[in-house]
Amino acid sequence: MLNDKTILITGGTGSFGKKFTKTVLTKYPNVKKIIIFSRDEYKQFVMQNMPEFKPFEEKLRFFIGDVRDKERLYRAFEGVDYVIHAAALKQVPACEYNPFEAVRTNIIGAKNIIDAAIDKGVKKVVALSTDKACAPINLYGATKLCSDKLFISGNCYCGSKETRFAVVRYGNVAGSRGSVIPFFQKLVAEGAKELPITDMKMTRFWLKLEQAVEMVLEALENMHGGELYVKKIPSMHMPDLAKAIAPDLKIKEVGIRPGEKIHEQMITKEDAPNTIEFKDFYIVLPQIVMENKNVDTYYPNAKRVPPDFEYNSGNNDRWLTIEEMRKLISEI
Repeated sequence: MLNDKTILITGGTGSFGKKFTKTVLTKYPNVKKIIIFSRDEYKQFVMQNMPEFKPFEEKLRFFIGDVRDKERLYRAFEGVDYVIHAAALKQVPACEYNPFEAVRTNIIGAKNIIDAAIDKGVKKVVALSTDKACAPINLYGATKLCSDKLFISGNCYCGSKETRFAVVRYGNVAGSRGSVIPFFQKLVAEGAKELPITDMKMTRFWLKLEQAVEMVLEALENMHGGELYVKKIPSMHMPDLAKAIAPDLKIKEVGIRPGEKIHEQMITKEDAPNTIEFKDFYIVLPQIVMENKNVDTYYPNAKRVPPDFEYNSGNNDRWLTIEEMRKLISEI
């Protein structure tokens, strides 16, 4: 699928970008080129000198730029086959305090990606979304929902061009920078006597970085344009996670933070009429009708979900035990 193809990853120096790059270079040794597009020269320098990428340096290109800069994107997209859009402002408090900066990167940046991809003849674009874009209650989620809608509708105005757009939605990655596992581990290492839990009823999905990469590769291979992919993954109770990391420490409930939900949401009831199910993932089909591009026609054998279906970490049918979490944490 990716052999002899040129791939560009926006925000490519992040956790996802590095994992995706390493996976593609290993799995597709004949990939033509991978372009890391990001705005931080130091992070590019660090990634460029990581031992796992040294054997592939002839296939890697590091391109400094910002998704806010459409002219730079036009230059970067020259000769690119596939684009993975991972760049975003993602910190909820930062987006609340700097709202228009989030709009400029997450919304206007998305529009710039779409325009550049169509005009430069990119074949496929997969944009990364977040659980916070599902029924958003904070600005970050609102900007990402808008971004999702832009990418889906991008399939309607590509005209005679063959560019196709799809979205992959997932939540927090287990063990990623700023997530709860390293936070708890840091507290334990510092000799904490208790671990803080925002709400004892809180649940979260458990997603490994490898699974996020797999879902994007699934989308790249099978997308027709307009799909929003959601992977089926297990859930965990947050108090159980604390027990898995430090079974002897007390748990203190500290209250839910602004912009935070009790459960991670991926698919709402309102999306149920447009949602189809596969063994390992769901696809939310576009609400808008796409002339000659309605992806519903490409999946005639897919299973329709019930009318009242919704998918969140609290109503999941797959749950991790404390022992399973302990084992998974040791593998991170």
